[in-house]
Amino acid sequence: MSERGYGEPEERARGLLAKLPLLDGHNDLPWALREAGYAGLEGTDLSERVSFTQTDLPRLADGGVGAQFWSVYVPTALAGEAAVAATLEQIDLVLRMIRRYPGRLELALTADDVQRIFTAGRVASLLGAEGGHSIASSMGVLRALYALGVRYLTLTHNANVPWADSATDQPRAGGLTEFGRAVVREMQRLGMLADLSHVSPATMSDALDVAEAPVIFSHSSARALCDHPRNVPDGILARLPGNGGVCMVTFVSSFVSPECWAWERGLTAEMERRGADPWELSGRDRVRRELAAASPVPRATLAQVAAHIEHVREVAGVDHVGLGGDFDGTDQLPDGLADVSCYPALLGELLRRGWTEGDCAKLAGGNILRVLRDAEAAARELSGQRPPSAALIGDLDGP
Repeated sequence: MSERGYGEPEERARGLLAKLPLLDGHNDLPWALREAGYAGLEGTDLSERVSFTQTDLPRLADGGVGAQFWSVYVPTALAGEAAVAATLEQIDLVLRMIRRYPGRLELALTADDVQRIFTAGRVASLLGAEGGHSIASSMGVLRALYALGVRYLTLTHNANVPWADSATDQPRAGGLTEFGRAVVREMQRLGMLADLSHVSPATMSDALDVAEAPVIFSHSSARALCDHPRNVPDGILARLPGNGGVCMVTFVSSFVSPECWAWERGLTAEMERRGADPWELSGRDRVRRELAAASPVPRATLAQVAAHIEHVREVAGVDHVGLGGDFDGTDQLPDGLADVSCYPALLGELLRRGWTEGDCAKLAGGNILRVLRDAEAAARELSGQRPPSAALIGDLDGP
C-alpha cells in the first residue's frame, strides 16, 4: 500500500500507464467550457484543478491519460450552416486550448503522432465530431473537418439526421440511406473513423455492411447488461472481430446501471408529461435536478463499469474493447469514477479480476491505436482507388 492509499493492483495500473498511452474515446470538456462562458479560455486555468469540470491537466496526469479524443460536439437543435459554424467554433476552441498549454497538450493526427507525443510527456489531443448534423449533409464539409484535424464523426447524436437514424429518435431512414452509406465510404476513404455511438442498431448494422475499415463506438456500453438504447447489442458486438473495430465502454450511470436507467426513464416520462423534448439536454438537466430533490437518484458503481468491459471482451474479444468515459458530457457518473483521475482505479479493478497487464494495455489504448493505424492504411488504399465523393443527398435520397 502506498502513502496515497492505493492497493497493489492500482499501483500496477499506474506503472502500466506510465509506459503506454491510455487513449480515451470521448471527453466533452470543450462544450463544458463553452457552456460555462469560457470559450475564450480566459478566466479559467486548466493547469490548475478546475472546480466546474471533471477534466483538467492535473487530473489527466493523475489518471494516466496519455491521449484524448476531445469532442467538438454541438447540439442537434442547430442544423445546416448554424451547426457547421458552431462545429468550427468548437474545433477552434480545442486548437486554441492545445496552443495555450504547449508543454502539456499537442494535436495528434495519426497513431504515430499519439505515440510520439506521449513519449514526449504530453497528452496527445485528437478531435472527434459528435453528430452528422455537423456536416450539414455535405461531403465538402466532411472533408473540411478532416483537414482541420477531425478524426472521427459520430454519425448521429440524440436525433436523426436526414441520412441516418439515431438510437434515441423515431426511426425514419431504417438505418442508413444511400447518402448515409456514401458518407461512411467517404469517411473511410479519408481515414476518418465512423463512430457508431448514438446510432440505432439498424444504422450500426448498415454501417458495418458498408465498412471498408474498422468502425468504433467512442462511448457506449453493453446492452445485454443495461437495456439503454445508447448501448450496443450483442449481435453487433459479435460483428466487431470481422470488422476490426472497437467498442469503447462509457461510464454514464444510466448506460451502466439498470436501476439508474429505470430512474432516467421516469425522468423522460415526466418531461413528456410536461410537453418538453426529453433529449433537450439543458431542459433535461433542469428537470433531473427537480426530481432528484424529491427522490434520491440510484448510484452506479465502478464494478458495474468493469462488468460492461468484461462483457464486451466476452462477446467481441479482448482486441475489440476500449474506454470512452464521456467525462464532462454528463454529471451522472458511477461511484469511484468521478473524474479523469480515476482510470487507474478501474484498471486496478480489472487486474483484481484476473486481467493481465497485456490485456489492460489493449483496453487502455492498444486497440484504438491499432484501429487508427488500420484506418490510415485503408485510406491510403481507398484514396488510390476512387476520387473524393461529389455525392449530393438530393441525388441519392431524393427530395
